[in-house]
Parts: sequence; structure tokens; C-alpha cells
Amino acid sequence: MSSEKTTAEKPPRARNHKARVREASIERILDAAEQLFAEYGYHGVTLRDVAARVGVSPTLIHYHFTGKESIFEAVWARRAPISARNRLEAMRRYAEEVGDNVTVEGALHAWIDTDLDVQLYDTEQWLAFGKISAQANSAAGWGAEKMTKYFNPVVLALIDLLRKAMPECDEETIFWGYHFVSGAMTHNMARTGRLDELSHGLCSSDDFASIRRHMARFMAAGFHAICQGQAAGK
Repeated sequence: MSSEKTTAEKPPRARNHKARVREASIERILDAAEQLFAEYGYHGVTLRDVAARVGVSPTLIHYHFTGKESIFEAVWARRAPISARNRLEAMRRYAEEVGDNVTVEGALHAWIDTDLDVQLYDTEQWLAFGKISAQANSAAGWGAEKMTKYFNPVVLALIDLLRKAMPECDEETIFWGYHFVSGAMTHNMARTGRLDELSHGLCSSDDFASIRRHMARFMAAGFHAICQGQAAGK
């Protein structure tokens, strides 16, 4: 019985080992691809570039992925659902905590801070994807498609909170406010370093603690301003 049991256990162990090797190989490819897409953009990366960064033959890349788009999609599928889920949960908790007392700044903190926190406290895992998101949010076609696929529910949850915070504000104006916030948010993720140069080192585009401290309040003031202007017919 003992030898039969040992023999029976070998195939699952072999399969498990093979699966772990495959998963590790895919993770290395995605790590390399994510860095390359962040550095050079979607159109600036080839499968050969990814293979060279990993240090493997392009054949291995083709073994796991059908082409560059499938790698790019896998990069998004690895990170974007986590971001979306965490922000939706943050907004859900905020709505439960405040009930009918939703504020614009509170809603923006719930939507913004989760993504800022990972840039601040888990930089190694999220820096590259933040840059990819920044590129996608300002690109028609391939970029807009990814933002739509992964983040529309997050955006609409924010819009719903903002409606409750500003019931007197029309929906069109709220969407314009979101448009401006979204651009600023992903510009932060780009970490271009331009702020550092302009301020002669006084500020840093990597200073996500300061971004977190100022951004929601600044953007909330903008929402109130355009909504008051709309109500006044300006």
C-alpha cells in the first residue's frame, strides 16, 4: 500500500511543480513588460524587447502569450482590478460611515487616496503601472479602451457620491469636474519630474504624501466653484 500511495502522489507533485514554474515564468515576463511599457509606451515596445529584458528567447514569450496585446492585457489584468476593487470598497465604506452627509472632499478622498497610498507605500509594485495608467488616460484607442474596461464602475461610483454631495449641481457639470480630476490624478502617476524642475527642487513629483495632503481639498474647491458658476448662469 505504501509504494502504491507514493506512486499515486507523484503525478500531482509533478503537475504542481510544473504549474509553479509556469506561473513564475509568466510573472517574470509581466514584470519586464510592465517596466518596458512604463518606460516606452505601448507602441514603443516589441515582444523581442520583452524577451531581451527577461533574458529568454522570444519563443518562450510566444509560448505564454499570443502577441504584444495579450501581454499588455495581462499587465492590466494583474493590477487594474485590484485598484478598482480597493477604490470601490473605500467609497462604499465612506458612504456607510457618513450616510446622508456626503461631502465633495470626502468623496474625493475615498476615490483618490487608495491609489495614492499604493504609490506612497508600495511603490515598487505600483510605480510602473501608475505610469502606464497615465499614458492610457491620455490616449485614444488602446488607452481609452483599457480605462473604460477596468475603471468605468469606479468612476460612476464617484459620480454617484458627488451627486449626493451636490444635489443642486447638474450632472453635466459634475462630469466635467470628474474629467479635470481624472487628468490631474493620472498626471500625478506619471511622475514626470517637471514639477521638480519648475520649483527648483522645492516640490517633487514623487512626493505622494504632499499630493495626498493637498489634492482632494484642491479639487473639491474646483467642483464647488464650477457648480456655483453653473447655478449663477456663468
